[in-house]
Amino acid sequence: MTFYRVHLDRGRNAYWAMEEESEELYETAQALLDPETGSFTDEVSERLEYVGSALLVMNRVTLDPPWRGHGLAAVLACEVITRLMAGCRAVACSPGITDLSSHRLTARAEWDRVNAKIAQGWESLGFRPYRDNVYLLSPASQDLEEQRGAMRRHLAELGGTWRASVS
Repeated sequence: MTFYRVHLDRGRNAYWAMEEESEELYETAQALLDPETGSFTDEVSERLEYVGSALLVMNRVTLDPPWRGHGLAAVLACEVITRLMAGCRAVACSPGITDLSSHRLTARAEWDRVNAKIAQGWESLGFRPYRDNVYLLSPASQDLEEQRGAMRRHLAELGGTWRASVS
């Protein structure tokens, strides 16, 4: 997992700092931040309660192939976000396939199905589509906390299934 905490109030323009760091972060900055100020655009600000000034970007969540498809990424991301979001006004992600090393997703229909499943996993945590495949989660929303219990139960079920399969 790779997360970035972007401070919007530390003197440096966060928009351009994100552009310098990576193409993925720049795409997030383009959707959420004002290039002149490095702060959230007015439109984004209107959607978010003020509970902090930073932006937490869930940049990459990659599981080894045997662990994929069980909802484990959402369970783990939920825990990480809960721990890292203090002081953040927003959590952002761009759901989709990032591991292009696998050649199993050559058919467009399968590619679309997997991307939709990934987006559905992030939506289950409370992320909502915003713009240009950038999804937002407000730390002030109760969605994440409500889902955390369900995610922990799911993890316990996965553990039980795994233990039964190796016994």
